[in-house]
Amino acid sequence: MYRSHNCGELRESHFNQKVTLSGWVQTIRDKGFVAWVDLRDRYGITQLVFDTDRSSSDLLEQARHLGREFVIQIEGEVIERASKNPNIPTGNIEVLVSKLTVLNESLVPPFTIEDKTDGGDDIRMKYRYLDIRRNPVKENLIFRSKVAIEVRKYLSDEGFIEVETPVLIKSTPEGARDFVVPSRMNEGQFYALPQSPQTFKQLLMVGGLDKYFQIVKCFRDEDLRADRQPEFTQIDCEMAFVEQEDILNAFEGLTKHLLKEMKGVEIESFPRMTFDEAMKRYGNDKPDIRFGMEFGELNEVTQHKDFNVFNSAELVVGISVPGGNSYTRKEIDKLTDWVKRPQVGALGMVYCRCNDDGSFKSSVDKFYDQEDLAKWAEVTGAKVGDLICILSGDTNKVRAQLSALRMELAERLGLRNPEEFAPLWVIDFPLLELDEETGHYHAMHHPFTSPKPGQLQLLDSDPGAVRANAYDLVLNGNEIGGGSIRIHDKETQNTMFKHLGFTPEEAKAQFGFLMDAFQYGAPPHGGIAFGLDRLVAILGGQETIRDFIAFPKNNSGRDVMIDAPAPIDDEQLKELNLKLDL
Repeated sequence: MYRSHNCGELRESHFNQKVTLSGWVQTIRDKGFVAWVDLRDRYGITQLVFDTDRSSSDLLEQARHLGREFVIQIEGEVIERASKNPNIPTGNIEVLVSKLTVLNESLVPPFTIEDKTDGGDDIRMKYRYLDIRRNPVKENLIFRSKVAIEVRKYLSDEGFIEVETPVLIKSTPEGARDFVVPSRMNEGQFYALPQSPQTFKQLLMVGGLDKYFQIVKCFRDEDLRADRQPEFTQIDCEMAFVEQEDILNAFEGLTKHLLKEMKGVEIESFPRMTFDEAMKRYGNDKPDIRFGMEFGELNEVTQHKDFNVFNSAELVVGISVPGGNSYTRKEIDKLTDWVKRPQVGALGMVYCRCNDDGSFKSSVDKFYDQEDLAKWAEVTGAKVGDLICILSGDTNKVRAQLSALRMELAERLGLRNPEEFAPLWVIDFPLLELDEETGHYHAMHHPFTSPKPGQLQLLDSDPGAVRANAYDLVLNGNEIGGGSIRIHDKETQNTMFKHLGFTPEEAKAQFGFLMDAFQYGAPPHGGIAFGLDRLVAILGGQETIRDFIAFPKNNSGRDVMIDAPAPIDDEQLKELNLKLDL
């Protein structure tokens, strides 16, 4: 028996008991006549004691030769700790060691295995197995496991069936780039790793499994950010004989359950907002509604004077920064520089101070009087002591720029409390999105999304006006789930493929299996997929997903621990009938 108890378990009730513990050496404190060792495992830390009065000289000497991260087993007696530590659950006890066995020695680790480590991201990812020993990473992975268990419990109780779908599938031209896998037995042909189980879950609805879910790995070969990985995990769900309202109600229930069970937070309200409204009020389709600073469109109150920057703009829009009048001119100049960075792309920023005496002072006083500025304050909701920040230009660009500024200011002002949760449904997305470079439309979500009832005929006359029967669930400014009511008949699906530029032959080659299935009694159906990595990170009070994934990739899509991706040898290439000309 390697252990009778774990290292976080022992209390005063265990006094005088003989115990066996195993774990890793956290620290050693040697005072000559006495040595203390902190022994750590997944469950906590227990202090071990060796001294000249109660331990043999050989045992004390053995303890002195231990190193950090040695794996050891001890036997001993639980006694009262002389100098108690109220910061850990085992802080009132220690174990007087009578036997010490070294199970495995360790090299000196390349960074400290502490909550606050001296290791940077790169070194921690290279030695991820050591990083997992640290409490913050360990607790994140345990938290992720608990979330996944609660998801399975809730959906199972609601009658959902978990079904595994294939990992080796067919490549499709829609969406992000596929990872492809060569087939040895089918020369010159390739599988793709799934970006989602979309078509398979629709086929399960045709098959009569009217409530499906799966916690599933998906793969996208795309550029990475802090909240993206080339392989990620979805809570993938589909339901038959449902309308949009049924889906929204079902998954509000799941979200409420997770917030209550994992965070002790009860949420009653899940506001609904159309895509157009979200863009107008917040400049993006996943707004953080924990704070205000809503957009005020200023065209009517700015484009009547000789200020050509505003007069020539498609949109003039501003936000009111609470308490922003306290900013110095230097601080405002830094904000202007921030929005002019290439990542944001604004050409400049106009500002207006709302002074304590009710007057206004703007950076364009030459063109606008106090009456004009008062109207700016009215439109943006600015109050005494606030600062109005205004951007102008092409509508889509300037909304994105001001949205970035809004989020940056909220971060600086401490308005994004990670322990506060504000969910929001964004609905009525455009069905199609125009690619300005090619002039062609593509599906904003995917080609299986149904248009809103009664809008199918608009595809021929005004495709940009067609709204999708689609919805995203947003939490604290992050999209945590997205889905739609699907097309479930062959004729409508063919119409959709035609407007996306597929020839009948291409549609049949790519999706003929789905179209054939629709001819055998496909029910109305729809679904949603949650990003588990992102959901867990937000519930855990963070927005970076990497520390909630056991073995993540870096921003270049590499696993620096195992050094992947990597070349394969010529013999493997030959077996796969591949030639690399590099």
